[in-house]
Amino acid sequence: MKLKAIAIASALAVAGTAWAATSRDEPIQPIDPAKVVNPAMVELGKKLYFDPRLSRSGFISCNSCHNLSMGGSDNLKTSIGDKWQQGPINSPTVLNSSLAVAQFWDGRAADLKEQAGGPIANPGEMAFTHDLAVDTLRSIPGYVAEFKAVFGSAAINIDKITRAIASFEETLVTPNSPFDQWLKGDDKALTDRELAGYGLFKESGCVACHNGPAVGGTSFQKMGLFEPYKTNNPAEGRAGVTGKDEDRMNFKVPTLRNVELTYPYFHDGEAETLEEAVDIMGRLQLGRKYSEQEISDIVAFLKTLTGDQPTFVMPLLPPSSNDTPKPNPWQ
Repeated sequence: MKLKAIAIASALAVAGTAWAATSRDEPIQPIDPAKVVNPAMVELGKKLYFDPRLSRSGFISCNSCHNLSMGGSDNLKTSIGDKWQQGPINSPTVLNSSLAVAQFWDGRAADLKEQAGGPIANPGEMAFTHDLAVDTLRSIPGYVAEFKAVFGSAAINIDKITRAIASFEETLVTPNSPFDQWLKGDDKALTDRELAGYGLFKESGCVACHNGPAVGGTSFQKMGLFEPYKTNNPAEGRAGVTGKDEDRMNFKVPTLRNVELTYPYFHDGEAETLEEAVDIMGRLQLGRKYSEQEISDIVAFLKTLTGDQPTFVMPLLPPSSNDTPKPNPWQ
């Protein structure tokens, strides 16, 4: 029995080596599953992510604009904020956002922790203040106990709140897409049409910006290289952060992971379909007019980038106390 076990182990080791050897050398790499270091902090962050009491109205949560049932976005041209305000820009997906060089379309937040504090205090989004958010959580005994368990102290502040939310968001990766399976050596994972689309995607130069595990998200590029991009959206891109005119219309390259789920497209949400987005990108960024067949092939490839969506038990939020500030959605 011992010899048989050794033989089986050796065979598995050889098989593993053979599988690794067939991994493909491509400009796009597979996404690795999330590694959870602090489960308790992730669980606290999950509750905060879904808790609308971090908004003035008591109605808007992080999940409102980054809906985890809808590819981590809201599928609206621009998002809805406090008092039904129309947001100024399309909501990017939160899925795989931990792989990005920075957060927001203009990169004004360096990481997920910094990003998490922005919408809470933005008058056009959750319309609260950090102080009010902290006071609300301090009034909820269940949160006080959970913060103490996670951080070793019952003290609650905005730093701990955003750290917890970011910890949860770091788990929202989507591995095991058909394209990942192909990258790892499974020749049957993609159809001939999907492979043709990927070949065209590479040959056209799309991979110059859409590469790496997230297939994008790691650089800022000007929208409209060969033709100017015409839009009524006032967003300036990086220029709004750097103050430099040369950064006008420079936006973070979006991830193409799960892109079939995150319509509409671009910072202004003007491209309603993947076909439209591919056509515009070809003309404006590459100086190339794709045929209908070429567009269809590229879209077929892009749909292979949809990975396993995050799955988890929905959090049961701790109840408010008599001292918890009441929401004020209509004033």
